[in-house]
Amino acid sequence: MNKKIKTLIAVGGTGGHVFPGYNLALHLLKNNNHDVELVTDKRGSQYLGEITNLNISLLPSSPIKKRNIFTILISSVLVFYSLLRSLIFLIFNRPSIIFGMGGYASFPICFAAIILKIDFIVYENNLIIGKSNKYLLPFAKKILVSHKSLKGIPKKYEHKIFVSGNILKKEIISLTETNPKKIDLKQIRILILGGSQAAKIFAEILPNIFRDCSNMGIPLKIYQHCLPSQNEKLKLFYEKAKIDFEIFNFSNNLTEYFLKVNLAITRSGSSMLAELTNVNIPFISIPLPSAADNHQLINADFYQNKNLSFLIEEKDLNKKLLQLIREIYQDQSILDNIVKNQRQYSDKNVYNNIDQALKEIINEKN
Repeated sequence: MNKKIKTLIAVGGTGGHVFPGYNLALHLLKNNNHDVELVTDKRGSQYLGEITNLNISLLPSSPIKKRNIFTILISSVLVFYSLLRSLIFLIFNRPSIIFGMGGYASFPICFAAIILKIDFIVYENNLIIGKSNKYLLPFAKKILVSHKSLKGIPKKYEHKIFVSGNILKKEIISLTETNPKKIDLKQIRILILGGSQAAKIFAEILPNIFRDCSNMGIPLKIYQHCLPSQNEKLKLFYEKAKIDFEIFNFSNNLTEYFLKVNLAITRSGSSMLAELTNVNIPFISIPLPSAADNHQLINADFYQNKNLSFLIEEKDLNKKLLQLIREIYQDQSILDNIVKNQRQYSDKNVYNNIDQALKEIINEKN
């Protein structure tokens, strides 16, 4: 009987880092060759609260905050503490291989792996490499990337690039095979997605635009993610505006909504854009203006340039969103063309690609 490969997956921070790590863990668990553990921080653990089918360890993490000398000093101490805790954790729980899923939360574990000479792989699903992954790249065995057009990798490390695709739920990747998307614009059914910050802004800006659409005779149904504190206000607004709606606060499983809608409005995190593309839902990207290295705008621009989506910057929402929805309602071919292009794009081979990357690393060891 072959000895199992002890595999550690380091995730944390936002759902855009946590969910790909969790999806990867499920895949490796189904492969009997792997003994898998997930390590995350307090922030990341909120996305994993109900999960019982996986070993999960909690370790501290902190970004370097540069607002002033005081925050730099305090955050530097916290980073050092998280590095120390990660080092101790790996000494007593030494894995064969580590996956760092990007973001500051995966940095301490991967840095400790460098000290202890443990092989690790980093994963980058944005279109520009993040700071943590860039610092770790010289020491990583490989960098798994969602797109070959990733920006920011020095030429001398390009040989480490392995194009895996986006690590999504297997149910998402196969959804269009069982439920092919058909566009019918008798009613524009819009799914609105975003984290806590996006939910707040979208709840403040978008309902007024939808009311204007409705007043112009455009039939809408809105499925809106929002904060619990916004439930009553949104409910009263849409009822008064006589707009069909459904609101929800958080969902680990968006499949039920994907099957109901023909358009989405979302922030521009790479995982969500990839999910919507794989399930053939045309979407309007509204990048987070404060995103590190403007990576959300770079993500959104990539998808728009390939005619897979639309892009409206937050500052232009009031000016451009109503006009775009009106154009879509008047000309169904606009969405038909988006869906046609999306059907050429799939991440169905992502897990086979990851298995191949792991096989190459294991073969190098032997």
